[in-house]
Amino acid sequence: MTASAAATSTDATAPAKSHYVILDGLRGVASLMVVVFHLFEAYSGGDPQKQIVNHGYLAVDFFFLLSGFVIAYAYDDRWAGMSQWDFYKRRLVRLQPMIIVGGLIGAALLGFQHFSLFPKLETVTAWQVVGVLLLSFVMIPLRPSAEIRGWGEIYPLNGPQWSLFYEYLANVLYAVGLRKLSNRALGVLVALAGLATIHLLVTGPRGDLIGGWALDANGVRIGLTRVVFPFFAGVLLMRLGKRIKVRNAFAVCSLLLIVALALPRFGGKALWVNGLYEAACVILLFPLIVALGAGEKDADGPSVRIARFFGDLSYPLYITHYPLIYIYTGWVIDKKVPPAQGALLGAGVFVVAVAIAWACLKLYDEPVRRWLAGKLLTGGFRKRAAALVDNRSRSR
Repeated sequence: MTASAAATSTDATAPAKSHYVILDGLRGVASLMVVVFHLFEAYSGGDPQKQIVNHGYLAVDFFFLLSGFVIAYAYDDRWAGMSQWDFYKRRLVRLQPMIIVGGLIGAALLGFQHFSLFPKLETVTAWQVVGVLLLSFVMIPLRPSAEIRGWGEIYPLNGPQWSLFYEYLANVLYAVGLRKLSNRALGVLVALAGLATIHLLVTGPRGDLIGGWALDANGVRIGLTRVVFPFFAGVLLMRLGKRIKVRNAFAVCSLLLIVALALPRFGGKALWVNGLYEAACVILLFPLIVALGAGEKDADGPSVRIARFFGDLSYPLYITHYPLIYIYTGWVIDKKVPPAQGALLGAGVFVVAVAIAWACLKLYDEPVRRWLAGKLLTGGFRKRAAALVDNRSRSR
């Protein structure tokens, strides 16, 4: 997979606004589920019926929904004093530093990935790796014929970067003009995108939303379908002000999200049954979870403080963990590792992935974003961006 996704968060380079702390925490929960999904994927043999934590890839669609909600919250009322280029700079400052370090980690670990799963790596040259790395830095996707791993990924050094490609695309569509749509017009767009999602899930060859990382007709269709509905549904949800207050909202929302992502595949060979389930998750359940999570901004307590930590960690975790998954998956398959032994190493990979993400966050992402904000952003935006990064660091 991306995720992916995931890769969204409350924008630390926008003018300071209070955070939806529970939504930050839910993003962290979803990122952890992505890592667990990828670890279990090594034992599925490519068969979705055997996959444990079966729907973990839907975390990317949840990320897109959160992203649309947060983008609308952070920027809908800023356009009178903000140009499109100002918006793009803020998004680049927020997302691009970790994309670069994710690619570097992927390139550094490529030499440990010579397994039967990746036959093309045996003939890859150092110059090819450098070229692919530099293209990934500027988000240029690769065609399958230029891909160096053999999986058809548009970013073969760090597969989950595909979702950031579509994240940027959704941001551009929002900035170019879709932000100007009335709620009614935006509702029509969201409804049509929801129908496209249902059509893909019910009539498609898989009965699921897996895909989007290949630069071919099917991959582009899946990627666009996966981003347009949830992103703009998130924008619409924020604008409509739909909030649902419940007690223990973080626990309730986390449980709903974990169960939705972990349930087994439905329907067997009747693929449309699983498709309907995933459509219900993306179109109905995920917006409900966001409405519940947005019901209270000022939540606090030990569990929410933990959630805030993983919320800050979520994007670095999502965008740096997959080079370890390439190694783990290749090792499990080539060595025919039994599940008990694989689970032990998998737990270690999980811990290492979290540690790498934390180090990237503290030693690289936060200071680099602070520096970039000072160089690229202007006036009050720059000061508030740097202050927001500092304040969030001290709050942990």
